[in-house]
Amino acid sequence: MFILDLTYTAPIERVDELLAEHVVWLNGQYEAGVFIASGRKEPREGGIILAVGDDRAAIEKITATDPFSVNGVCAYRITEFYATKVAPELAPFRQELPAV
Repeated sequence: MFILDLTYTAPIERVDELLAEHVVWLNGQYEAGVFIASGRKEPREGGIILAVGDDRAAIEKITATDPFSVNGVCAYRITEFYATKVAPELAPFRQELPAV
C-alpha cells in the first residue's frame, strides 16, 4: 500500500484552476481500484491519497499523470508500507509481511 503525500508548489489560485481536471483523474484511479481514500490537508497545502498496489514504479507512473503533476503545481512524496492490520471494512487490502 502507498501513502501519496501531495504538497502544493504553486499558488492556490493555480491549483484551483486545475482542480476539476485533478478530480477527473482521481475518479479514474478510484474506478481502476488503485485509490481507496483521498482528501485535502488542513491547512490547505496539499493532499493525501491512499493507494493499493505492489509496484512502486506503477504508482510513480500514475502520479506523473496527475494534472497537478503535469502542470507543475504539486510535488509527490510516496511512502510504501505493509497494511498488516486494517479495519474490517478494509480486509480485502490487508497484507502479509514479505518472507525474509
